[in-house]
Amino acid sequence: MKKQKTSAPLPLTDTLSPGIPLDQIGQTLASFYDELVSEGVPEHLAALVRRVRQTEHITTAQETTGPAPAPASEVPRVALVVEDDPEVRALAETLLEETELEVVGCDSAEAALSVLQARGGDVALVFADVRLAGEMDGLQLARAVATLWPRARLVVTSGHGLERPELPSEAVFIAKPWRALDVLVEAERAAAEPAPPVL
Repeated sequence: MKKQKTSAPLPLTDTLSPGIPLDQIGQTLASFYDELVSEGVPEHLAALVRRVRQTEHITTAQETTGPAPAPASEVPRVALVVEDDPEVRALAETLLEETELEVVGCDSAEAALSVLQARGGDVALVFADVRLAGEMDGLQLARAVATLWPRARLVVTSGHGLERPELPSEAVFIAKPWRALDVLVEAERAAAEPAPPVL
């Protein structure tokens, strides 16, 4: 009876996934672990954290393997208007279109977070009302922006008085009815700040 010849074990290479570096595989595995850990927080916040981390991983991978990013001057900076009243939102959008910023309007914090997840690095100004459609209000949105996108200028507005401790320290408060000049001044300050560096 002949002994069957056993072949030596194959070295641990990327044969199962050609072209994918081992550190990228490690990052992917780490992100799965992060997802499990983040399940301890409310689902909408866990989903937000996962999406932001995935965007960071994709950006890092593109920067290390992809073509050089376009110069910052070619990417338009964004003013994000978050207001559930369509007339007031349209007024703010029309006003901000007079600046060099590209204007994006949203009626809820959830819609604004979707824009921020996709274009957070381009957002120069977030102009948000406290009362919004959806589950999150403008104060919760302001806290999320201050934490996750600290380079965006944050302006919160309301027709009701607010105590300063309710707002993030980085936020500017403008009472309703706001004056066009006050909004334009904040937009100009946001546009004048340099875009965040590409890391």
